[in-house]
Amino acid sequence: MAMSVGGSGEEKPITDINTTPLVDVMLVLLIIFLIAVPVVLQTVDLQLPKVRFEPTTTKPENVSLSITTDGAGACTVYWNMTKVNSEDLLNRAVAKLEADIKKVGGIENMTPEDLPEVHIRGDINTPYRCIGGTIYTMQRAGFPKVGFISEPEPGQGTVRL
Repeated sequence: MAMSVGGSGEEKPITDINTTPLVDVMLVLLIIFLIAVPVVLQTVDLQLPKVRFEPTTTKPENVSLSITTDGAGACTVYWNMTKVNSEDLLNRAVAKLEADIKKVGGIENMTPEDLPEVHIRGDINTPYRCIGGTIYTMQRAGFPKVGFISEPEPGQGTVRL
């Protein structure tokens, strides 16, 4: 900083631009970007799934579940149109899978295509704990395929992700 003490009688105003604050700001930004860029660029190499829209093929052996909540936040699960609790859901799922296995003549005669799928329709305001608990229950019962039914974009058919 320049400071003038005493006067010579003929003082001129200082017309030089003070670049010190500009340099300080630029150095701070440089340090921030030097730290932030490696953090952003460090990622684990993954092959992310490609999203494709395909119509849902409804087979009679598939299980259709609807999940919603009441005003108090309690989870409500419907097997087709029948309201079930978590214990009832597990018992129905096990019985359904056992019946399908017996229908084809045993587990050794069953192919992956013969296994029924679970199609879950969840209300948009349903917390994930309700949907996650239902998925866990169905997988515990032995269903390997669990899919979600969502609302299609205008002009498309039913979408399964």
